[in-house]
Amino acid sequence: MAALRYAGLDDTDSEDELPPGWEERTTKDGWVYYANHTEEKTQWEHPKTGKRKRVAGDLPYGWEQETDENGQVFFVDHINKRTTYLDPRLAFTVDDNPTKPTTRQRYDGSTTAMEILQGRDFTGKVVLVTGANSGIGFETAKSFALHGAHVILACRNMSRASEAVSRILEEWHKAKVEAMTLDLAVLRSVQHFAEAFKAKNVPLHILVCNAGTFALPWSLTKDGLETTFQVNHLGHFYLVQLLQDVLCRSAPARVIVVSSESHRFTDINDSSGKLDLSRLSLSSSDYWAMLAYNRSKLCNILFSNELHRLLSPRGVTSNALHPGNMMFSAIHRNSWVYKLLFTLARPFTKSMILKP
Repeated sequence: MAALRYAGLDDTDSEDELPPGWEERTTKDGWVYYANHTEEKTQWEHPKTGKRKRVAGDLPYGWEQETDENGQVFFVDHINKRTTYLDPRLAFTVDDNPTKPTTRQRYDGSTTAMEILQGRDFTGKVVLVTGANSGIGFETAKSFALHGAHVILACRNMSRASEAVSRILEEWHKAKVEAMTLDLAVLRSVQHFAEAFKAKNVPLHILVCNAGTFALPWSLTKDGLETTFQVNHLGHFYLVQLLQDVLCRSAPARVIVVSSESHRFTDINDSSGKLDLSRLSLSSSDYWAMLAYNRSKLCNILFSNELHRLLSPRGVTSNALHPGNMMFSAIHRNSWVYKLLFTLARPFTKSMILKP
């Protein structure tokens, strides 16, 4: 093939020759996909053989991977002073024969965040993750960034957020990642964040509502609401409302809400089955930290379901998730009781370094 010869490689396998109008490309993490310029679509399987492939090993000596102004990956041969959009490793691809998942589940507790996104290219996508300076949020943001997305870390503590950005850039210096200030405990901060984000004039393809708090003593925010309820639910609710128009313009887009299995252990209805608003932002006399957390997570579920019903016809989906039982993170740091409990249970929990 002419493109292979231009890259200094020869076509040695006629079985893999592409039909007219097709092009072979690679993602940043080395997975091969195929672009059909006639039908304007892409697919992972070779159009002739039906096989999936990945490139083997690092780039040859003297080669470097770059990204152009349109987000397209290209390759620079510094020795021969030439560029090409064809990955020089394509001559050394290996077949990918993944084990078929069981009917029970595709991923489990040992699955890493990087494995979830394996083979996916998010170049050109904008991803916003709240509470992304540590824990689940950081691993999520890092995985998206290392797969080509423009990732925005929305955090209350900008010092820690900047450190998180630096850690991601240490893994890949060309990652497109930045931090912005967002304090969900202050609705004015949420408003200012939304205004600052819109001023960037960028789309929003994925919004991950991850930030949260747990086991706080009773307190009210500056807005006069119980803190756990506002940080875990209402702040995100307000953020999505303010960015709803951007999400719809960016369709297909999605909202991911990090909830918890503990939402099952509470209710927000009164004895007659009607919504009891007093159960949302609890008074000091009715407050119990675990109860407040459970109810905020139930609100997450209800919000996500209704958001999907309203926006899915406009190309914006919404899903809520449970990150896993006894996920070890710093969310318990506000209570010595829960800190002790989580420390004792740590050998049986997921590692934040490895798991999404």
